[in-house]
Amino acid sequence: MATLSWQGVFPALTTPFTADDQLDLPIFVTNLHAQLAAGVSGVIVGGSLGEASTLTDNERDTLLREALDHVVGAVPVVLGIAEGATAAAIRQAERAAALGVAGLMLLPPMRYKADPRETVEYFKAVARSTDLPIMIYNNPVDYKIEVTLAMFEQLTALPTIQAVKESTRDVSNVTRMRNHFGDHFKILCGVDTLALEELVLGADGWVAGLVDAFPRETVILYRLVKAGRIAEALAIYRWFLPLLELDLQPKLVQYIKLAQSRVGLGTEFVRSPRLSLINDERNDLIRFIDEKIATRPVLPLVEEVGVGH
Repeated sequence: MATLSWQGVFPALTTPFTADDQLDLPIFVTNLHAQLAAGVSGVIVGGSLGEASTLTDNERDTLLREALDHVVGAVPVVLGIAEGATAAAIRQAERAAALGVAGLMLLPPMRYKADPRETVEYFKAVARSTDLPIMIYNNPVDYKIEVTLAMFEQLTALPTIQAVKESTRDVSNVTRMRNHFGDHFKILCGVDTLALEELVLGADGWVAGLVDAFPRETVILYRLVKAGRIAEALAIYRWFLPLLELDLQPKLVQYIKLAQSRVGLGTEFVRSPRLSLINDERNDLIRFIDEKIATRPVLPLVEEVGVGH
């Protein structure tokens, strides 16, 4: 069975498109290299921020191949799986393994609100079909299914299920998981606005969104917290929080892509039914983002803060 540390910052990569709705691979690679240069510990392709539900299988495979070719083993490449049918999720896991990904981020069944027994059986079926390490995405706010402690208890027998993307919005869930399972599951914060709090409480990593536009700030913030330099981390976090709040909005994809475009790491184009921002909504957000860019904090060098784990 493959291993994955599930520690550090894992960007949920956006999927850039051209004006004629094709994959924009050059800017995808530009962002990918910016993330690597900042010191991220892994990258996630095909998450909800990556507009995965609008991608064809071939487009997803293309993005994975591009990521794998440019990462060249420096960090793990993880695929997000969000499917309505168990068989479809298993097929995606098989395709990902064949391409050479290092792990999977697995959401509960989509569209149908599965009950706890059905959700656990779905996770088990996918986990038994692959040797790839799996991170369960626990986001009851957006996906209406909570993976409870009792459900995680049933998943402890599956060695491939190793981590959780903690997006319940309840920071005490980090301590709850630690008290119940010790270090059996790695815990990664999945909500940008709660990252500092959950890292202080002992989360191992951060699946980040605004990192797509601000990779150095995200990685430095993570490393400062892990180094116990909380006062320095707070100074960055207080500057960063208004930007991180874009991750909580229904139009988080449009907002984060606009931020990326302002720093040269992406384009504004989204795939229908999403529409790019226009008029006052776009202009007001540009003013806000540009003001934050103009006041970016002075950051220590990555090597001055220690390793990513």
